[in-house]
Amino acid sequence: MELPLLRRFRRRRFEERDEREKTDEHVVTLIDLRGQAALVTGGSRGIGAATAILLARAGFDVAITYRSREAAAQSVVRRIEAEGRRGAHLPCELTRREDCELVVRRAVETFGRLDVFVANAGVWPVDDVSLPDMSDEQWRHTLRVNLDAVFYGTRAALRVLEPGGRIVIVSSTAGQRGEAFHADYAASKGALIAFVKSLAVEAAPDVTVNCVAPGWVDTEMAEAPYARDGGKGRDEIERTIPLGRVAAAEDVAGPILFLCSPLARHVTGEVVNVNGGSVLCG
Repeated sequence: MELPLLRRFRRRRFEERDEREKTDEHVVTLIDLRGQAALVTGGSRGIGAATAILLARAGFDVAITYRSREAAAQSVVRRIEAEGRRGAHLPCELTRREDCELVVRRAVETFGRLDVFVANAGVWPVDDVSLPDMSDEQWRHTLRVNLDAVFYGTRAALRVLEPGGRIVIVSSTAGQRGEAFHADYAASKGALIAFVKSLAVEAAPDVTVNCVAPGWVDTEMAEAPYARDGGKGRDEIERTIPLGRVAAAEDVAGPILFLCSPLARHVTGEVVNVNGGSVLCG
Protein backbone atom coordinates (compact mmCIF):
# COMPACT_ATOMS: atom_id res chain seq x y z
CA MET A 1 0.00 0.00 0.00
CA GLU A 2 1.32 3.43 -0.93
CA LEU A 3 2.22 5.71 1.97
CA PRO A 4 0.01 8.83 2.31
CA LEU A 5 3.07 11.11 2.28
CA LEU A 6 4.29 9.60 -0.98
CA ARG A 7 0.82 9.94 -2.51
CA ARG A 8 0.70 13.62 -1.53
CA PHE A 9 4.15 14.15 -3.07
CA ARG A 10 3.11 12.46 -6.30
CA ARG A 11 -0.09 14.49 -6.49
CA ARG A 12 1.83 17.73 -5.95
CA ARG A 13 4.23 16.79 -8.76
CA PHE A 14 1.28 16.13 -11.06
CA GLU A 15 -0.30 19.48 -10.15
CA GLU A 16 2.96 21.33 -10.80
CA ARG A 17 3.33 19.63 -14.18
CA ASP A 18 -0.30 20.38 -15.05
CA GLU A 19 0.25 24.08 -14.36
CA ARG A 20 3.27 24.11 -16.68
CA GLU A 21 1.34 22.35 -19.45
CA LYS A 22 -1.67 24.66 -19.14
CA THR A 23 0.55 27.66 -19.95
CA ASP A 24 2.60 25.85 -22.60
CA GLU A 25 0.98 27.39 -25.68
CA HIS A 26 3.39 25.73 -28.12
CA VAL A 27 1.53 22.45 -27.63
CA VAL A 28 -0.99 23.40 -30.34
CA THR A 29 1.30 25.25 -32.74
CA LEU A 30 1.73 22.03 -34.73
CA ILE A 31 -2.03 22.04 -35.34
CA ASP A 32 -3.29 25.09 -37.24
CA LEU A 33 -6.90 24.56 -38.29
CA ARG A 34 -7.93 28.12 -39.05
CA GLY A 35 -10.81 28.37 -41.49
CA GLN A 36 -12.51 25.23 -40.21
CA ALA A 37 -15.64 24.95 -38.07
CA ALA A 38 -16.72 22.54 -35.33
CA LEU A 39 -19.91 21.74 -33.44
CA VAL A 40 -19.60 20.34 -29.90
CA THR A 41 -22.66 19.02 -28.08
CA GLY A 42 -22.92 19.64 -24.36
CA GLY A 43 -20.34 22.38 -24.59
CA SER A 44 -21.36 24.54 -21.64
CA ARG A 45 -19.30 22.63 -19.06
CA GLY A 46 -16.89 19.79 -18.40
CA ILE A 47 -15.31 17.91 -21.29
CA GLY A 48 -17.44 19.72 -23.85
CA ALA A 49 -16.35 23.17 -22.69
CA ALA A 50 -12.68 22.18 -22.49
CA THR A 51 -12.89 20.70 -25.98
CA ALA A 52 -14.56 23.76 -27.47
CA ILE A 53 -11.91 26.08 -26.03
CA LEU A 54 -9.01 23.89 -27.17
CA LEU A 55 -10.47 23.58 -30.68
CA ALA A 56 -10.71 27.36 -30.81
CA ARG A 57 -7.10 27.67 -29.70
CA ALA A 58 -6.14 25.39 -32.60
CA GLY A 59 -8.00 27.63 -35.05
CA PHE A 60 -11.56 26.31 -35.26
CA ASP A 61 -14.67 28.44 -35.18
CA VAL A 62 -16.81 26.57 -32.65
CA ALA A 63 -20.52 26.24 -31.98
CA ILE A 64 -21.66 24.53 -28.79
CA THR A 65 -25.03 23.18 -27.76
CA TYR A 66 -26.55 23.52 -24.32
CA ARG A 67 -29.86 22.53 -22.78
CA SER A 68 -30.49 24.91 -19.90
CA ARG A 69 -27.24 26.60 -18.79
CA GLU A 70 -27.25 29.60 -21.07
CA ALA A 71 -24.96 31.72 -18.88
CA ALA A 72 -22.35 28.96 -18.79
CA ALA A 73 -22.63 28.52 -22.55
CA GLN A 74 -22.16 32.26 -23.08
CA SER A 75 -19.04 32.14 -20.91
CA VAL A 76 -17.56 29.39 -23.09
CA VAL A 77 -18.33 31.40 -26.23
CA ARG A 78 -16.52 34.40 -24.74
CA ARG A 79 -13.45 32.22 -24.22
CA ILE A 80 -13.70 30.97 -27.81
CA GLU A 81 -13.83 34.56 -29.02
CA ALA A 82 -10.89 35.46 -26.79
CA GLU A 83 -8.87 33.04 -28.92
CA GLY A 84 -9.75 35.15 -31.96
CA ARG A 85 -12.32 32.67 -33.29
CA ARG A 86 -16.05 32.89 -33.92
CA GLY A 87 -18.31 31.14 -31.41
CA ALA A 88 -22.00 30.37 -31.10
CA HIS A 89 -24.15 28.85 -28.36
CA LEU A 90 -27.19 26.96 -29.59
CA PRO A 91 -29.98 25.76 -27.29
CA CYS A 92 -30.91 22.16 -28.04
CA GLU A 93 -32.88 19.28 -26.61
CA LEU A 94 -30.69 16.58 -28.10
CA THR A 95 -33.22 13.81 -27.62
CA ARG A 96 -35.41 15.53 -30.25
CA ARG A 97 -34.47 14.74 -33.83
CA GLU A 98 -35.76 18.12 -35.01
CA ASP A 99 -33.56 20.00 -32.54
CA CYS A 100 -30.44 18.10 -33.59
CA GLU A 101 -31.07 18.79 -37.24
CA LEU A 102 -31.73 22.45 -36.48
CA VAL A 103 -28.48 23.06 -34.57
CA VAL A 104 -26.42 21.38 -37.28
CA ARG A 105 -28.11 23.57 -39.87
CA ARG A 106 -27.57 26.70 -37.75
CA ALA A 107 -23.88 25.88 -37.30
CA VAL A 108 -23.46 25.66 -41.07
CA GLU A 109 -25.40 28.90 -41.56
CA THR A 110 -23.23 30.66 -38.94
CA PHE A 111 -19.83 29.52 -40.19
CA GLY A 112 -20.55 28.61 -43.80
CA ARG A 113 -19.29 25.06 -43.33
CA LEU A 114 -18.89 22.22 -40.84
CA ASP A 115 -15.69 20.18 -40.57
CA VAL A 116 -15.96 18.54 -37.15
CA PHE A 117 -18.78 17.13 -35.06
CA VAL A 118 -18.03 16.16 -31.44
CA ALA A 119 -20.84 14.20 -29.75
CA ASN A 120 -20.04 14.83 -26.12
CA ALA A 121 -23.32 15.42 -24.28
CA GLY A 122 -24.43 12.60 -22.00
CA VAL A 123 -25.97 11.67 -18.69
CA TRP A 124 -24.77 9.45 -15.85
CA PRO A 125 -27.40 8.55 -13.22
CA VAL A 126 -25.64 9.14 -9.93
CA ASP A 127 -27.38 6.59 -7.70
CA ASP A 128 -26.37 2.94 -7.77
CA VAL A 129 -29.33 0.88 -8.99
CA SER A 130 -29.35 -2.87 -9.50
CA LEU A 131 -31.10 -4.05 -12.64
CA PRO A 132 -34.11 -5.59 -10.84
CA ASP A 133 -34.74 -2.20 -9.24
CA MET A 134 -34.09 -0.06 -12.31
CA SER A 135 -37.18 1.73 -13.59
CA ASP A 136 -38.25 1.69 -17.20
CA GLU A 137 -38.01 5.47 -17.19
CA GLN A 138 -34.36 5.53 -16.05
CA TRP A 139 -33.41 2.97 -18.69
CA ARG A 140 -35.21 4.83 -21.47
CA HIS A 141 -33.91 8.26 -20.40
CA THR A 142 -30.27 7.14 -20.29
CA LEU A 143 -30.46 5.55 -23.72
CA ARG A 144 -32.33 8.51 -25.18
CA VAL A 145 -29.65 10.98 -24.05
CA ASN A 146 -26.54 8.84 -24.51
CA LEU A 147 -27.46 6.91 -27.65
CA ASP A 148 -30.49 8.28 -29.52
CA ALA A 149 -29.19 11.86 -29.33
CA VAL A 150 -25.82 10.81 -30.76
CA PHE A 151 -27.60 9.03 -33.60
CA TYR A 152 -29.69 12.10 -34.44
CA GLY A 153 -26.76 14.52 -34.26
CA THR A 154 -24.28 12.32 -36.11
CA ARG A 155 -26.75 11.56 -38.90
CA ALA A 156 -27.45 15.25 -39.39
CA ALA A 157 -23.75 16.15 -39.31
CA LEU A 158 -22.79 13.48 -41.85
CA ARG A 159 -25.12 15.06 -44.37
CA VAL A 160 -23.23 18.37 -44.32
CA LEU A 161 -19.64 17.66 -43.22
CA GLU A 162 -16.94 18.80 -45.58
CA PRO A 163 -14.74 16.16 -47.27
CA GLY A 164 -11.99 15.33 -44.81
CA GLY A 165 -14.39 15.90 -41.93
CA ARG A 166 -14.08 14.38 -38.49
CA ILE A 167 -16.58 12.88 -36.09
CA VAL A 168 -15.51 12.20 -32.49
CA ILE A 169 -17.88 10.56 -30.04
CA VAL A 170 -17.34 10.49 -26.27
CA SER A 171 -17.88 7.00 -24.88
CA SER A 172 -16.56 5.72 -21.52
CA THR A 173 -14.56 2.98 -19.86
CA ALA A 174 -17.97 1.73 -18.70
CA GLY A 175 -18.69 0.85 -22.31
CA GLN A 176 -15.61 -1.35 -22.40
CA ARG A 177 -15.67 -3.19 -19.08
CA GLY A 178 -19.26 -2.65 -17.91
CA GLU A 179 -20.34 -0.80 -14.77
CA ALA A 180 -22.13 -2.68 -12.02
CA PHE A 181 -25.26 -0.90 -10.79
CA HIS A 182 -25.11 1.38 -13.83
CA ALA A 183 -26.10 -1.11 -16.52
CA ASP A 184 -28.06 1.53 -18.42
CA TYR A 185 -25.03 3.82 -18.69
CA ALA A 186 -22.63 1.01 -19.62
CA ALA A 187 -25.02 -0.33 -22.25
CA SER A 188 -25.39 3.08 -23.86
CA LYS A 189 -21.65 3.75 -23.93
CA GLY A 190 -20.84 0.26 -25.21
CA ALA A 191 -23.35 0.80 -28.01
CA LEU A 192 -21.52 4.00 -28.97
CA ILE A 193 -18.30 2.07 -29.48
CA ALA A 194 -20.06 -0.37 -31.83
CA PHE A 195 -21.71 2.62 -33.53
CA VAL A 196 -18.31 4.22 -34.15
CA LYS A 197 -16.79 1.06 -35.61
CA SER A 198 -19.76 0.59 -37.92
CA LEU A 199 -19.90 4.18 -39.05
CA ALA A 200 -16.14 4.43 -39.67
CA VAL A 201 -16.50 2.02 -42.59
CA GLU A 202 -19.66 3.67 -43.92
CA ALA A 203 -18.23 7.19 -43.81
CA ALA A 204 -14.85 6.36 -45.34
CA PRO A 205 -12.99 7.72 -47.16
CA ASP A 206 -14.49 11.20 -46.80
CA VAL A 207 -14.95 11.34 -43.02
CA THR A 208 -13.12 9.69 -40.12
CA VAL A 209 -15.12 8.49 -37.12
CA ASN A 210 -13.47 7.79 -33.76
CA CYS A 211 -14.24 7.93 -30.08
CA VAL A 212 -12.54 8.63 -26.80
CA ALA A 213 -13.26 6.54 -23.72
CA PRO A 214 -12.59 8.56 -20.56
CA GLY A 215 -12.38 7.03 -17.13
CA TRP A 216 -12.96 9.19 -14.05
CA VAL A 217 -12.86 12.89 -14.90
CA ASP A 218 -12.94 15.93 -12.62
CA THR A 219 -16.33 17.24 -13.76
CA GLU A 220 -19.61 18.13 -12.15
CA MET A 221 -21.09 14.82 -13.28
CA ALA A 222 -18.84 12.89 -10.90
CA GLU A 223 -19.02 15.17 -7.85
CA ALA A 224 -21.31 12.85 -5.90
CA PRO A 225 -19.06 9.75 -5.92
CA TYR A 226 -16.02 11.90 -5.16
CA ALA A 227 -17.79 13.31 -2.09
CA ARG A 228 -18.79 9.96 -0.60
CA ASP A 229 -17.60 9.07 2.90
CA GLY A 230 -16.80 12.65 3.73
CA GLY A 231 -14.69 13.24 0.66
CA LYS A 232 -12.83 9.93 0.79
CA GLY A 233 -14.55 8.68 -2.34
CA ARG A 234 -12.11 10.49 -4.60
CA ASP A 235 -9.09 9.09 -2.75
CA GLU A 236 -10.46 5.57 -3.12
CA ILE A 237 -11.00 6.10 -6.84
CA GLU A 238 -7.52 7.53 -7.35
CA ARG A 239 -5.98 4.47 -5.73
CA THR A 240 -7.31 2.45 -8.68
CA ILE A 241 -5.64 4.72 -11.27
CA PRO A 242 -1.97 3.96 -12.02
CA LEU A 243 -1.23 7.59 -12.86
CA GLY A 244 -2.53 8.48 -9.41
CA ARG A 245 -5.17 11.08 -10.19
CA VAL A 246 -8.54 11.73 -11.73
CA ALA A 247 -8.33 13.28 -15.20
CA ALA A 248 -9.00 16.96 -15.79
CA ALA A 249 -11.46 17.78 -18.57
CA GLU A 250 -8.51 19.13 -20.57
CA ASP A 251 -6.90 15.67 -20.45
CA VAL A 252 -9.78 14.40 -22.57
CA ALA A 253 -10.00 17.48 -24.79
CA GLY A 254 -6.41 16.96 -25.98
CA PRO A 255 -7.00 13.52 -27.53
CA ILE A 256 -10.23 14.84 -29.07
CA LEU A 257 -8.27 17.65 -30.74
CA PHE A 258 -5.74 15.10 -32.00
CA LEU A 259 -8.53 13.04 -33.61
CA CYS A 260 -9.90 16.23 -35.22
CA SER A 261 -6.55 17.14 -36.72
CA PRO A 262 -4.52 16.04 -39.75
CA LEU A 263 -2.20 14.24 -37.32
CA ALA A 264 -4.93 11.58 -37.13
CA ARG A 265 -5.78 11.51 -40.82
CA HIS A 266 -5.20 7.72 -41.05
CA VAL A 267 -7.04 6.86 -37.83
CA THR A 268 -10.67 5.79 -38.01
CA GLY A 269 -12.91 3.39 -36.09
CA GLU A 270 -10.66 3.62 -33.05
CA VAL A 271 -11.22 3.98 -29.31
CA VAL A 272 -8.71 6.25 -27.60
CA ASN A 273 -8.57 5.37 -23.91
CA VAL A 274 -8.10 8.32 -21.54
CA ASN A 275 -8.19 6.73 -18.11
CA GLY A 276 -4.76 7.02 -16.52
CA GLY A 277 -4.20 3.28 -16.95
CA SER A 278 -7.20 2.19 -14.90
CA VAL A 279 -8.61 0.10 -17.74
CA LEU A 280 -5.98 -1.47 -19.97
CA CYS A 281 -7.61 -2.77 -23.11
CA GLY A 282 -6.57 -2.88 -26.76
